[in-house]
Amino acid sequence: MMSRRSVALALTIALLSGPALAASGNAVKMFDTDNDGTLDLAEVKKAASALFAKLDPDHDGTLDARELRGRLSAKELAAADPDRDGTLTLDEYLSVVEQRFNAANPDKDGTLDAKELNTRAGRALLRLLR
Repeated sequence: MMSRRSVALALTIALLSGPALAASGNAVKMFDTDNDGTLDLAEVKKAASALFAKLDPDHDGTLDARELRGRLSAKELAAADPDRDGTLTLDEYLSVVEQRFNAANPDKDGTLDAKELNTRAGRALLRLLR
């Protein structure tokens, strides 16, 4: 039998992780085009490409810090910008997406589930998709 303290601790953990897990689960549902309950790199890149187009209102094929709207810090933008022009092309953006996908996939099975998306690396990836 669980003590009151154990029950309270379990309830606290559930309440604190509930919204984050729900958000991760919603992301899976939103981007999971093959409906297998996970996200693969192709699904993630498809979602990132669609978002890139939405974030590029001037249609110049690049995103600057303003257009990225806080999805990357200045340091992350600089690291993702090999030509140092202060913007990311679609290929550069997708490269960051792939790096974050791989970081969120510690079991290297090529897919992300809601639990993996709820990790620090998974949430960093989700920032690039929303």
